[in-house]
Amino acid sequence: MAVLGAALVVLVGCGSQAAETDEEAAGAATASAWTIAAPIRIDGVRAAGGGRSLVVGAEVPDGARDCVRGLRGEQETVEHGTVYVRVTFETRSLDQDSGCTGTRRVKATVKLGEPLGSRRVMVNSMDVYTPVGATPPALRQCGENGCDPTPPRCTASSYGQAVNDTDIPKHTSWEERGCDETWLVLDLSTRMGPACGDAGDGCSSSGVSQRWFYRAESSGWRPVATNGDAGCAGIHKVLPELPEHLCASLPRLDRG
Repeated sequence: MAVLGAALVVLVGCGSQAAETDEEAAGAATASAWTIAAPIRIDGVRAAGGGRSLVVGAEVPDGARDCVRGLRGEQETVEHGTVYVRVTFETRSLDQDSGCTGTRRVKATVKLGEPLGSRRVMVNSMDVYTPVGATPPALRQCGENGCDPTPPRCTASSYGQAVNDTDIPKHTSWEERGCDETWLVLDLSTRMGPACGDAGDGCSSSGVSQRWFYRAESSGWRPVATNGDAGCAGIHKVLPELPEHLCASLPRLDRG
């Protein structure tokens, strides 16, 4: 009986050790698991093969170990003049111990069902490129105002486009101070501080205001100077060609 008891103790111990080994193996497998991911960013698209394929430049993880495998580009669908493509790869960079802390540039080839022609290309439902107005074989990346920004005009939509092209925080409001076929003056105001309700409810906030001057170009209004002085004296020091009628009656900028 003593011998049998000793044998049972040995068997139980072996079983426990085997279970722990299996758990460790499973943990190691999970830690090095490969996951399907999209590129960190897309940095260019060009046509190839007479427009029957695309070469998509992308930034992906990199490190001491293998960080990327199975790079793949494929056409998903074509709708309303746009070719939708997807670029993916497998990576283990999501694991903290993978060592994939750097980046590198790769190229993925996407075969198209028919020549691209003048159609646009959307990559991973985000970046849009167009061959129109581009230098072949490269495609031109479209911006926040679309692939074909409207020419500069003295209209609300054109002012909105000018604000989007200005290096200021989002959700900035504007007030037009003067506009002609060549020049535009806007006062831009950005609310600062915590988001809250009305001032009467104990909520306090402040605003930052700037006065921007724009010159008309083929792609839209281009910001060229900023100055908050009243009248023309201040702005004429940096932009002497601005017409008098657009600055003579400018009030001093309210800085909030």
